[in-house]
Amino acid sequence: MRILLQFPEGLKQYALRYAKELERSGNEVFISASPTFGACDLALDEARSLKADKLVHFGHAEFHHVDFNVEYVEYKMDASLALLPRSLDLLSGFDTIGLCTTIQHVHQLGDIKSFYESRGKTVVIGKPYGFAKKPGQILGCDVGSAASIDRQVDAHVYFGGGVFHPLGALLSTTKPFIAIDPFNGMMERMDQMREQYARRSRGKVLSAMGAKSFGILVTTKNGQHNMRLAELLKARIERDGMSSAILVANTFDFESLSNMREFDAFVNTACPRIAIDDCDRLPKPLLSANELMSLLSMKTELEALERARSQAAKQ
Repeated sequence: MRILLQFPEGLKQYALRYAKELERSGNEVFISASPTFGACDLALDEARSLKADKLVHFGHAEFHHVDFNVEYVEYKMDASLALLPRSLDLLSGFDTIGLCTTIQHVHQLGDIKSFYESRGKTVVIGKPYGFAKKPGQILGCDVGSAASIDRQVDAHVYFGGGVFHPLGALLSTTKPFIAIDPFNGMMERMDQMREQYARRSRGKVLSAMGAKSFGILVTTKNGQHNMRLAELLKARIERDGMSSAILVANTFDFESLSNMREFDAFVNTACPRIAIDDCDRLPKPLLSANELMSLLSMKTELEALERARSQAAKQ
C-alpha cells in the first residue's frame, strides 16, 4: 500500500520511526513535510499527487468527512495531575465547574472530574457539537463543549498545554476561566483577557472605518474552505458602494498580503483564529466576518446620521 503520513509540528520528531515501521510491513511510505494546523488541514493535495492509497493523519480526531481514505491516529498524553490540589485556591467560591481540554487529554477528564467531586465540587463536561467529537473536547475553532455549559457553571477549568485552546474557549464564555498547564507547572485565571481582546476587536473595526477596498481571504484547506461566506461578504461590501476581491491560497503568507497595497483592509473567512491571533501581522486591519458586519452597520448608521444633519441644516 502507498501511504502518506502527516504529523503536526509537535509529532514530526517521530515521523521516521512510524515510516520505517510501516515500511517493514511492506508499505511504500511518504512523509508530508508541510505544516498542518489540525484535521481541518489534511495533506489531500499531496496524497492525490502521490496517488496514495491512504493518508494517515496523526495527533487529531476526525474534523469532518472528506472524499479520501484517511486514517486518524489520536495521540494521547498522560499529563501529571499534580497541580489539581493547588487549583482549589483559584476555584474557591465556585461550586460548579466546567471542564474542557484537547483531544490529547480527553481520556483524563474522568480522573480530573473525580478529583474535583471528591473535594465537593459539582462538575459539568459539555457535549461536543460542530467539529469536536468527544465530551469536553475543544478545538481552536470549536469551543462548543465549553460555551454550551457556560450558564450552568460558576467557572471553567481548562487542562492542557499552551494558551491557544483556552483562549478560544475564554472568548466564547463569560464565567471565570482557569487554565492549568501541567507541562510548565503553571496555573492562571485568564478573565482579564476577555476585555483586552474585546478592545482589540473594537480597535480593528474603528481603524477600518475609512476603508474603501477589502481583500476577502479564502483558503483551500479541506476544513476551512468557505467560498459561500466570502461571496456573501463580497456582495454585501459592494452593495454599500465599496470595492472587494476574493483572495485564494492554501496557507496565507502575510508578507505577500502586505504587498497587496490596493486593499485598505482584509476580511478572514478561513480559520476563525486568523483574525484573532494574526491581526498584528498585517499593516492593514484584518477583520472577522462579524467584525466586518459591525463595521458596515456603523457606516450605515453614520451615513444616515449625516443625511439627517444635512437635511436639518437645509430647513
